[in-house]
Amino acid sequence: MAGWALPIGKTPDPVFAGAMLGDGVAIDPTLGELRAPCAGEVIALHEARHAVTIRSASGAEILLHVGIDTVALAGEGFAAQVRVGQQVAAGELLLGFDLDLVARRAASLVSPMVVINGEAFAIQHRVVGREVALGEPILTLRPLSEPASAAAPAGAALRRTARVNLPHGLHARPAALVAREAAKFDCEVTVERGERRASARSPISVMALGVRAGDEIGLCARGPDAAAALDALAQLVGRGEAAAPTPRAPASTSRADPPPDASPLYSLGGVPAAPGLAIGAAFRLVEPEVLVIEAAQSREAELERLAGALGAVRDRLLRRLAAEAGQGREIVEAHVAFLDDAGLGAAARAAIAQGRSAGVAWRDAIGGYVERLRALGDPRMMERAADLADLERQVLLELSGEATLPFSLPDNAIVIADDLLPSQLMALEPARVAGLAISRGGPTSHVAILAAAMNIPAVVALGPRVLQVEDGALLILDGETGRLRVAPGPADLEAAQIRLYERRSQRAEARAAAAEPCRMADATRIEVFANIGQPGEASVAIANGAEGCGLLRTEFLFLDRAAAPDEDEQRAAYQEIADALEGRPLIIRTLDIGADKPVAYLPMPRQDNPALGLRGLRVGLAWPQLLRTQLRAILRLRPASQVRIMLPMVASLAEFAEARRIIDAAAAELGVAAPQVGVMVETPAAAVTADLLASRADFLSVGTNDLAQYTLAMDRGAAELAAQVDALHPAVLRLIGQTTAGAQRWRRPVAVCGGLASDPAAAPILIGLGITELSAAPGAVAELKAAIRPLTLAACHDLARRALAQTSAAEVRALALAAAPGPDQEPRP
Repeated sequence: MAGWALPIGKTPDPVFAGAMLGDGVAIDPTLGELRAPCAGEVIALHEARHAVTIRSASGAEILLHVGIDTVALAGEGFAAQVRVGQQVAAGELLLGFDLDLVARRAASLVSPMVVINGEAFAIQHRVVGREVALGEPILTLRPLSEPASAAAPAGAALRRTARVNLPHGLHARPAALVAREAAKFDCEVTVERGERRASARSPISVMALGVRAGDEIGLCARGPDAAAALDALAQLVGRGEAAAPTPRAPASTSRADPPPDASPLYSLGGVPAAPGLAIGAAFRLVEPEVLVIEAAQSREAELERLAGALGAVRDRLLRRLAAEAGQGREIVEAHVAFLDDAGLGAAARAAIAQGRSAGVAWRDAIGGYVERLRALGDPRMMERAADLADLERQVLLELSGEATLPFSLPDNAIVIADDLLPSQLMALEPARVAGLAISRGGPTSHVAILAAAMNIPAVVALGPRVLQVEDGALLILDGETGRLRVAPGPADLEAAQIRLYERRSQRAEARAAAAEPCRMADATRIEVFANIGQPGEASVAIANGAEGCGLLRTEFLFLDRAAAPDEDEQRAAYQEIADALEGRPLIIRTLDIGADKPVAYLPMPRQDNPALGLRGLRVGLAWPQLLRTQLRAILRLRPASQVRIMLPMVASLAEFAEARRIIDAAAAELGVAAPQVGVMVETPAAAVTADLLASRADFLSVGTNDLAQYTLAMDRGAAELAAQVDALHPAVLRLIGQTTAGAQRWRRPVAVCGGLASDPAAAPILIGLGITELSAAPGAVAELKAAIRPLTLAACHDLARRALAQTSAAEVRALALAAAPGPDQEPRP
C-alpha cells in the first residue's frame, strides 16, 4: 500500500495493536489499492473482500487487512482481483477499494499487515514513521528454524464451522485440550473467530480469541490429516465439558460499610468461591518481586538459560502431575500446555535474538499475553491471566536462582492474598490452611476450583481492604455467604464456634448412622437414593447410606467417542453398577443427550436454542435403533427385579406411549417381562399434565434443575443468572405440588432426583408437597438422611403450605432456615 507506515501498536484496534494476530506494521493508505507484498499463494480471502492472506514460498503467512471494522461493510466498496489458491507475483493487484467510501463508513482506514505464523519467523527490520510508496520494502523476515516451506503442509485447505458448547468457552483447560488434540495430526490447523485467528497448537493464542460458550468458530486445516483433525476438533469443542459446579453467588455481594463504632475492617463482603466455615488467624501471603537480570550475555547463553529454566519448571509440573488427581490434575495439565506453547516460546526467543536477556524476554513475552487476556474484559479470561502470571513467576525464579522458601503457616491459618496463584496454593500445607481470603480473583478461577476440591473454604473479590488485615488477627471466614469478619466480638466468635462444632458433629453422626433406613420422627418412610454418573460412584453411594440409585446417568458411556457403545458394552457397564448396589433398586435413565451434551456420531441439525430443541427422549425417538439397543442392554440385566427404566424430558403422553411401545417390543424379543417405566418431570408441560402421565407411567421423578430453568426462563448455565435459578422459587414448588397431586390420583410415587434433592433445607418442603423419595449426590446422602429423621409429616405439610405463599426463592429459603429443627426437635410452626 501507498501511505504512512505506522507501528502495529498504533493500530486503532486492541486485537491488532496487541499483536494477538501477529506482529507487523500498519499503513494509513493514500491510494485505494492493495497489492501483493511478496510472491506467494492466496490462502484466504474474506467473503467481505476486505482481507487477504498470502503464504510466501518460504512459508511466511501474511495477513493484509484493509481498514478497521470494515467487515461490517459486507463487501461494499471492495473489488477482489484474486481467488483462493491463486499464485500471485510481488506487486500484483489483490484488491481495489473505494478510499472515500471506506473512510466514511469504517472505524479507520489504518490497514495492518501482520505475520500470523510468528512462531516460525522473526521480524528483523521494519519501516515505520514515514510515508512509503508502492513496491517499497518495509519488512524483512528471518526464519527461526528450518525454512517453513519444507514443512508446509500440502493439499487444499479444508474448512468447517463449529459451535462451541463448552460451558465456559475456550478458556484455559479447553484451550489446552484443543492444542493437545491438534498436535496428534499431521496438518496445520487454525481457529478463527470473526477476523481473528490463532494456531490450534497454541493454547494461549486460542484462549486469547475470547471464545465463549455458544460462539461459532471456524476451523481451517491443511495437510494429510486435515479432514480427521477437523472432525476431532469439531467434536471436542462441541461436546461440552465436565466442569466443576459454579459456586452459587449470594443474593447480594455488595460490601457492607463497617459500623461507625467498629474497626474499619470489621466485616468485608466478597463472592463465595468454595463452601465452608473457618475460624483462624490471618496469614498474609506476600512474596517479594523476583529479581530479573536485565543485562544480556551472548544470544546462545541466554537461549540456553531460558531453555534450562523452562525445562526445570516443566519437570516440576510433571512431578506434580503424577501426584495430582481430578481438578488439580486438569489445572496442572493446562499449565504444562501453556509452558509448551510454541508461540510463547518463539516470542521469547525472538526477543533474545534482539539482544534482551532471558528474564526480560520471558517477562515481556508472557506479559503481553496477560495484558491481552485482561483487555478482553471477560472475567473468566481475566482469571486465566493469573495462570500465565503464575508461570511467569516460576520461570523467572529459576532464571534468577532465587529459591522459593516454603511458608511457615500457623495452625488454622486463613491465608490472605491479593490474587493467589495455583502453584502457591499447591505449595501450602493443606492441614494448616483453614480458609482463603482473596482480594481479587473470581469464583471460577483455578484457585477457587482447587480450594473446593481440597475442602478449604474460600471467598474471593474481597477488595483491597482485606490486604490491610494484620498478621495474626482473628478471623471468621464464611464460604457460604461470602463474608469475612475481622477481630470478631465474643458473641460472634461464640456463635461461629458453635456453628463449626455443630457442622462437624452432625457430619460425623450422620455418617455413623448412614446405613440405617430413613424414617421420620413419626415413622413416615422416606427413601433416600443416590444419583450416579460413573460406575465407581456406586460404592461411594452405598458407603454414604444410599438405599439405591434413583438416577443412573448413562451418558458416561456415550460421550467423548466416535461411535455409540454396542449392546454388550452397555450391558456390562450397567451390570457392574447393579452388582455394586448389592440388590438395591437401580433406576436407569435412558440416554439424555442434545442441548449441552451433543455427540459427534449423530447428525443433529444445528439448533439456535439447543435447550429447547432435539434432546432427551426426543433424540431416542428420532433414532429409535439407538434407543432400542440401550433398552435391550437394560432388559438383559440380572436380577431383573432390581431394575427400573426412566425416560428423560417427556413433554406429552404421546411421547411416553411411543417409548413404552418400543420397551414392550424389546422385552418381547428377549422373552423377558418389561420392568417398571417412569417419567422425568423436567418441563412445565409434564408437571401440569402429571395426572395424564401417571395414568400410564409407573412412577414420576422431578428433575429440578431443568424444571427451574424452563419455569423461570433462565439458562442454568449462565453465570450471571446462577444465583437466581433456584428451584425453591414458589413457581417451581407449585409445579412440584401439581405433579404430586396428579400422581396421587393414580397412587403413583413421586421422587425428586434433581439438584434440590441434595439440599437439606429443601427436604421438609419437598416431603410436605408429597415427595416420598429423594435421590441426591452420593456424598450428600448421609447428612440428608440425618436432616429428615427429626421431621414429622404434619410439620412438613404446614411448612410446604407456607412456602407456596412466599413471593421469591429467597423468602422460601429464609422460611426453611427459620423452621430448621435442632437435634431433638421437629420443625417449628
